[in-house]
Amino acid sequence: MSWYNTSARQLPWRDPGTDPWAILVCEVMSQQTPIARVLPAWEEWMARWPDPTALAEASPAHVIIAWGTLGYPRRALRLQECAGVVVEKWDGTLPRSREDLLSLPGIGPYTADAIIAFAYRERTTVLDVNVRRVLARIYGEAAPPTSLKAWEVERASHLVPDDGEAASQWNAAIMELGALICTARNPRCEQCPIAPHCAWLKLGKPEAATPRKVQAFEGTHRQARGKVMRVLRTAHAPIGVEELRERSGLPEVRFEPALTTLLADGLAAATPGGIQLPIE
Repeated sequence: MSWYNTSARQLPWRDPGTDPWAILVCEVMSQQTPIARVLPAWEEWMARWPDPTALAEASPAHVIIAWGTLGYPRRALRLQECAGVVVEKWDGTLPRSREDLLSLPGIGPYTADAIIAFAYRERTTVLDVNVRRVLARIYGEAAPPTSLKAWEVERASHLVPDDGEAASQWNAAIMELGALICTARNPRCEQCPIAPHCAWLKLGKPEAATPRKVQAFEGTHRQARGKVMRVLRTAHAPIGVEELRERSGLPEVRFEPALTTLLADGLAAATPGGIQLPIE
């Protein structure tokens, strides 16, 4: 926590008094997306839709366009769905309890805990990939399990301070340590404030028994969807299916499944004039 107080990045959603909704937007945008890409998108988003009411009233097409290239654009629509529920059920104020947060569209255990810790400054255990990696190494493990285990949560919870404010700072500090110092590749152990306590370092930084596979992006279904969405985001009118395929640069065998799933997810809409972003 002392290291965090002097070394943490200055990010706007960490400013005192930041609205819980703004922190939720940051958390959703940050899922599998680097902070460097999130920051300008978050600032523009919050200037345009500063609260759940504003976002709930927006056109889905404008929401998708504003999401830009953050990836996984379904997150944008789920965030808008979440805004609608918050307005309807909680009068525009994000709820505080974990149970209520988990009932909202697009909010899972990690996001709920992050809101409780960083927005409401209450005690909870926040476990993202960075935190899990730091804790695994502290206990002499090269990497955490591929999926979150109950014993990881139990082990981590014993380290979180009892006081809500201190717990919030602790969660933020260990997360930042994993993001900046205890990185997955080439960790900067010589700069780590808890290196003397790291069992993994003392063991000589052993590699994981089963190296993690890095999923390729080129040629994937996700890439194909992104190419179709790129065309739709810049179009000013509905586009015929064949023209959409040509402008996406995809062969038919990749284009058709991509378009089918985009339509099913509500990220694209079929109209008499062609394909376009959803209007309502």
